[in-house]
Amino acid sequence: MDRRDTGDDGGSSGRRPDPPPADSPLLHTLPLPPDPMTHLCTRLTAHDAPRSGDWSRRTSSGFQGSEDLRVAPADQSVIILHAKVAQKSYGNEKRFFCPPPCVYISGYGWRATPDHMKGYADSVHGYMCLDSSSQSQADTFKLVFDEQPESRVLPPRWRPAQPSYSISRMFACAKSLFISDQDKRKHFCLLLRLFLGSRQEVGSFQSRMIKVISKPSQKRQSLKNADLCISSGSRVALFHRLRSQTVSTRYLSVDRGAFVASARRWTAFTISAVDDHGGLVMSESFICYGLLVQLVCTESGVALPPMVIRKVNKQHAILDVDEPVSQLHKVAFQFRDDFGSYLCVSNDAIIQYQAPPSSRDPSRVVLNDGSCWTIIGVEAVEFTFNQSLACIQTPVSPFPSISRLEVNGGGHVAMLEVHGENFSPHLKVWFGSREAETMFKSSRSLLCVVPDVSVFSDGWRRLRHVITVPLSLIRTDGLIYRTSFSFTYTPELHLPLTSRGPAAGGRREAGPDRGPEEKEDVLLEMIHQEFTKANFHLFVQS
Repeated sequence: MDRRDTGDDGGSSGRRPDPPPADSPLLHTLPLPPDPMTHLCTRLTAHDAPRSGDWSRRTSSGFQGSEDLRVAPADQSVIILHAKVAQKSYGNEKRFFCPPPCVYISGYGWRATPDHMKGYADSVHGYMCLDSSSQSQADTFKLVFDEQPESRVLPPRWRPAQPSYSISRMFACAKSLFISDQDKRKHFCLLLRLFLGSRQEVGSFQSRMIKVISKPSQKRQSLKNADLCISSGSRVALFHRLRSQTVSTRYLSVDRGAFVASARRWTAFTISAVDDHGGLVMSESFICYGLLVQLVCTESGVALPPMVIRKVNKQHAILDVDEPVSQLHKVAFQFRDDFGSYLCVSNDAIIQYQAPPSSRDPSRVVLNDGSCWTIIGVEAVEFTFNQSLACIQTPVSPFPSISRLEVNGGGHVAMLEVHGENFSPHLKVWFGSREAETMFKSSRSLLCVVPDVSVFSDGWRRLRHVITVPLSLIRTDGLIYRTSFSFTYTPELHLPLTSRGPAAGGRREAGPDRGPEEKEDVLLEMIHQEFTKANFHLFVQS
């Protein structure tokens, strides 16, 4: 029996919304199609979105034959959104992280807490600081959560029946975090601690690594500094500062489907290189000036029309530069369908600005202050757990995470090795709703026996489709850790010996006289043999 893990990429869903008319003074928000798109492919709803790890990863949706445990009404999610780089402060100057790290808390499981009678936003509070043992209390930022509408749509079966439970989430940002020049580290992480009420600790959650820089590099980036370049398909944030004043910072954001300039909330966008027809360019190269790009909100799926990204120097857009875009560069976005129009901030609104050409240099255009944006790469890490089935008083941390899977063996004796971090002997691997016999190897490795496919489907040998089950980690006290990985069972062929040859190793040819089912069996057999040769039946979408 062949087994493998696969991620469902999802295809492009629906047609791309038409860009706004070029003569419109205001940038109209693109309407959401019936099935909105995220990252230029199928939008990730709360049911399909990842449970931990990368926010833009999608769980395989081919699961059939058993209870789906990827999401439940009592799930609790914590999302940390932060920049990839941070500028170091010098002396008495404090360069606060921009954009500020944000925390989103969602899921109906938070409402089932003992403090739910106090109000959704009042029952949870937290603190954020740098992951350094020398951090003082003064360097720790207290997070004040606000309740806001949930923009992700949940499947109808997970929506609560109580009318008082609206779809909402909590939001907070740490506006005054910084790293001083006394800290000599080149990389650091953010540490988030959450509490329920005044006593119970939910747990500690860590961000991804953040690179420390002294100032934005204006030199052309080389392969040695590839981590400072903006890659196609990566997530970015855009902000604008009027006359470089911190108090006037405005972030490009999406609010209820409209593009706005917000003073507090910022949105992560996927920036992708596109062709002249608006199609995604399948490349992992860097974003360079002069390329046609598109910005898509990673959460709501709304998108700006295709624009050409330009380098900004002294409030001029340079038209003849093709070097890679780097972190914290000043950029401008030129609309493709109106070549003299640029994306611009006007108070809290997003408009189009008609930029005049430079009278001194034909390769430059003159921008106003609102058309100059600062671009920075961002990261998002999501932690999803479920503790509704058990009265858990201990913290959910350390939070285990899976980085990759490895299958050993096959048939009825397949073993799955799980690689990751923060594993303990108290964790068990679950395939869908079935517990697997799990052995603890180290804090970075678990080994489990793959359950037989018969526990998920009684008529397996008559099936022609695959069965995919989500993988979860469950602590011995009943706490469920969601993961973004799944495991797929593939059909195994049972062909007559005469068709395989005397050594059971022959290969049949799909001749014209064979029926459709025989041709399909031959194709499946060939695929099966290739998998057997490679002895690697696991595919994980990165």
